Amino acid sequence: MGRKSFPRMLRDEFTGYNGHKFQKDLLAGLTVAAVALPLALAFGVASGASAAAGLVTAIIAGLLIGFLSGAPYQISGPTGAMSAVLILLVQRYGLEGIWLAGILSGIFLLLIGLFRLGRFIAFIPAPVITGFTSGIALIIFIGQIDNFLGIKTPGAESTLLKFLEYFRGGFQISWQALLLGLLVILIMLFWPKQWQARFPSSLLGIIAATAVNALLHWPVAVIGEIPTTLMLADRLSFANIPWQSLPEFVAPALTITALGAVESLLCGAVASNMTGTRLQANQELVAQGIGNFVIPFFGGVPATAAIARTSVGIKSGGQTRLVSIIHAFVLLLSMFLLAPIMQTIPLAALAGVLMVTAWRMNEWHSIRFIFNNRFKTDMLAFGITMLATITLDLTQAILIGSMMAGAVFLNKIASLEITLQSIDPSKMRERGFEVDENCQHVQVAYLTGPLFFAATGHFNEAFAELSETHALILSMRAVPLIDTSGLEALLRLNQKIQSQGGTLMLAGVHDNVRNMMERAGLVDALHADRFFWSSDQAIMAAQKNICLHCSKTEGNLT
Repeated sequence: MGRKSFPRMLRDEFTGYNGHKFQKDLLAGLTVAAVALPLALAFGVASGASAAAGLVTAIIAGLLIGFLSGAPYQISGPTGAMSAVLILLVQRYGLEGIWLAGILSGIFLLLIGLFRLGRFIAFIPAPVITGFTSGIALIIFIGQIDNFLGIKTPGAESTLLKFLEYFRGGFQISWQALLLGLLVILIMLFWPKQWQARFPSSLLGIIAATAVNALLHWPVAVIGEIPTTLMLADRLSFANIPWQSLPEFVAPALTITALGAVESLLCGAVASNMTGTRLQANQELVAQGIGNFVIPFFGGVPATAAIARTSVGIKSGGQTRLVSIIHAFVLLLSMFLLAPIMQTIPLAALAGVLMVTAWRMNEWHSIRFIFNNRFKTDMLAFGITMLATITLDLTQAILIGSMMAGAVFLNKIASLEITLQSIDPSKMRERGFEVDENCQHVQVAYLTGPLFFAATGHFNEAFAELSETHALILSMRAVPLIDTSGLEALLRLNQKIQSQGGTLMLAGVHDNVRNMMERAGLVDALHADRFFWSSDQAIMAAQKNICLHCSKTEGNLT
């Protein structure tokens, strides 16, 4: 299937839509809302903002991004991965940092989608994404220890330093908060999977912990006031945007952009496998860009497509993007109707939800695959990316992991294989050729692999000694690409052989490789009559031009 315009997507999606399909969408939307409510509250708090900010984000994202999405199944909102990035921004710049980085990332995502650059997001290697995800899971888990234990400890420059601070002690644990957090964790871990679709364990855990706290009146921290409005008091406005400070938010915005794009497209890939409906990646990025540009003006935090909510919508029988819109309206109603109850939810209960979520967000199947099969380079990429994520800025973590994986990849593909063979006169005579001993000065080199900058060193070494060669034939059928360094190496080789009175011939050159040679003037330097479809043809031509006594012009030497 090719790319579709947004109007065509909507037309195809709602062709034949009827009451039966709407009933499925309604049920799925209600189910997704039940899953999204506790997560929205928890991720709002985990982002360093507020539970209300998480709820507003889920509502706006569900309505706006859900409507503009690149597939009918995508459901967006605040996520654990995003909250791990945002908490660091809040610590450094305050809520204003989240909002400014959010609108910049919205612009970046919109541009990526409009210029159809979504496919480049797939260039981040899988072990790097897995390591990054595990690092984010650790950030979320460690970031909730304070709420889980009912304590308040000083901030730190990195998640690793924050974790090490706990071993110094000097704080008094609230056993009430600890019990409430443990209650939520136990419910989420032991709630039967077959009941999960009907009643999410995270919602049950929060209800149970809130009820216990209401009955016993324990002195634990709670969410606090939930405003019954979409326009929060703390929000961004055009009038108070510090335009002079925007440059310093470019780097954090790039992190949010990369994370939002990767998470949204990964969510789409998983959902596409579940439904058989392809995600229009660039349209999805446009939707994410518009949504993340708008959300800060309501006081929300950056959003992205969420695999958990999307998969719930699919498994609940959702048919169209109305699932996302319905779930958003249900969350909006809950804000107006359930605000007095939600503001009594203990922070320790939300911490329990986030800790279990952090554990589950690890890509355990990928981790087991890498380590069980002992893929050493992938293990290294995973470990370094995860460590960098919890010790450095998240942008640096992605760059470090990607650069290392890229270096490993270059090392693997740079292994250009060159097999050099001389023409054996005795074997030629056995095949019916009348030749003299000069034919032993015809050599064929079989090249396998790309001829680019990382492989030219090996290429030059292979042809360092060619003083006795009258004709060199390069069989390039297994050379898929060439760059300027490879072209220069070929030009130098041609000049070297010509200076010795010899001839360079090329066989089996791919069209794209030949086009590069033509642009570099290499075809003119070699002459077009030295390019052959196969090495056999080149050998025959070499025999005619160099072996003066060859009388037979047909045959095949393999």
